[in-house]
Amino acid sequence: MRLKYAAAWTAVTAAALIATAGCGTQAAEGTARAVDGTDAIMAALGRATDRTEQVGSAEVRMTTSMGAGTPVTMDGTYSWGDGFAFDVLMDTAAAQMQQMQDDPKMRMLLVDGAYYYDVDPQASGPLEGKEWMKIDGSAVFGRQGAQALSGSGGGSPSASMKGLKYADNVEDLGSETVNGKTATHYRAVVDQKGMGKYKEAYGNEDNLFGSLTGGATSITMDVWVGARDLPVRMIQEIGTMKVTMDFEKFGATAEVKAPPAAQTGDLTEAIKEAGGR
Repeated sequence: MRLKYAAAWTAVTAAALIATAGCGTQAAEGTARAVDGTDAIMAALGRATDRTEQVGSAEVRMTTSMGAGTPVTMDGTYSWGDGFAFDVLMDTAAAQMQQMQDDPKMRMLLVDGAYYYDVDPQASGPLEGKEWMKIDGSAVFGRQGAQALSGSGGGSPSASMKGLKYADNVEDLGSETVNGKTATHYRAVVDQKGMGKYKEAYGNEDNLFGSLTGGATSITMDVWVGARDLPVRMIQEIGTMKVTMDFEKFGATAEVKAPPAAQTGDLTEAIKEAGGR
């Protein structure tokens, strides 16, 4: 395994999976400014936000495009009832992680702000004889950005929905059919002022995520709200990155746990060094 190669692509896939964080509840204070019908739109989005927070978890299918190369597709469980976590399978070749996993699908976890990749044990280096590779979120978003995200459940669909209240404008684009379900399409734009402390994660080109996306001056979010006031689909655009998340089922998902420490090799510092170069 070439450490530099693995570090670079691990950072890309880690950044892709956290990109649905939105702005969360701690963004700068502000009032949504929108086209006609603002009150009705914000009321509908408020109901959807409350319902999303209540269900606590979902089975999802997500596709991430970095603006170049093959989009990375991921399927699995997102949980936000007791801290944000996920357990997904992603396309190994699309993420260019073949040097670390022979299987066409690679399992990836997020637990307590750290990413874990199910890899093939390596012959030498930090992953010698290890089944899992660990990377702390600070290696991708910087220390301040990671702290901002971890303190509010950043990354979860619930945090994304809460962030809509800080949008500069919101629109009701009408009824559409998504995945066979009838839903109302809403669009919102959050600028850097509305990001609050999350601009350290998304708008700062000095951290690895920001350098990959070109730095985000705004976040555009489209959400389709269906029956029971729950989202059917979310699309977020952050700089050159576009993330599409489809919700298959809400609630009743299994707890996501970190792998055993003895089976895990930590590449956090290697990622930070590679990002610095």
